[in-house]
Amino acid sequence: MNTIPTKIEGLFIIEPRIFEDERGYFFESFNQQKFEAAIGHSIHFVQDNESKSTKGVLRGLHFQKGEHAQAKLVRVTEGEVYDVAVDLRPNSPTYGQWEGVLLTAENKRQFFVPRGFAHGFVVLSETAVFNYKCDNFYHKEAESGIKYDDPTLNIDWKLPKEALILSQKDLEHGYL
Repeated sequence: MNTIPTKIEGLFIIEPRIFEDERGYFFESFNQQKFEAAIGHSIHFVQDNESKSTKGVLRGLHFQKGEHAQAKLVRVTEGEVYDVAVDLRPNSPTYGQWEGVLLTAENKRQFFVPRGFAHGFVVLSETAVFNYKCDNFYHKEAESGIKYDDPTLNIDWKLPKEALILSQKDLEHGYL
């Protein structure tokens, strides 16, 4: 496994070691010991989620507040998404900055988003299946979000604004 640090402390891109031959491929998608060694601390994932979306669907920017905050390890098993994490840690030197990464079924990259970040993604392929592990259970009362087009963030979602498809809830989020 290759761990690539980003410009924001705590965010990592994970590239698995892929073994390919004439039969296909094999890779370890998650190994607790190797993962914890790579990120530098222990973590206990308690929930796995999956979504399927069509081109242009933008889900985010989401986070859970307080004791219900979640770290996520995300990946794509079908299609292609542009995945974004925004630093919301109040004392962080990168507060309000974001990092984006292309996740595809082909590149098999994963993105580790620690607690204290908002997270979202947009589907760039005709469809995409998005999988993620969470280290805390979903808690409806703690859910929150930031509007995808917050002018202070100025996120390039890789598609024209008119091509984006958002839920009503995501359209109603406030700015940072």
